[in-house]
Amino acid sequence: MEYKEILSEKINPIVANNICEAFTFYNNIIETNIYYTWNLISVDPDDNKFVDCAIASNADYLATNDKRFDILRDIDFPKVNIIKIDKFIKLLK
Repeated sequence: MEYKEILSEKINPIVANNICEAFTFYNNIIETNIYYTWNLISVDPDDNKFVDCAIASNADYLATNDKRFDILRDIDFPKVNIIKIDKFIKLLK
């Protein structure tokens, strides 16, 4: 829902909805169920859903330029590897 909300602000609601629906067709996008919430980010609790998803899916990285996620670098458990988006794009090349 947050992707749709942000895309709606940047583009428009119709395009945002189409993009989010398209996510369901890609083989490299996996729906992950969250069974436990860690609440590691207190400055913006709404961002915790991304952290919880990264942990539940055993993601290698959480790619973001949002500085509120930097607190995760100091947390040893559960370990969430934060990487800036430009570095993540370089890894994909």
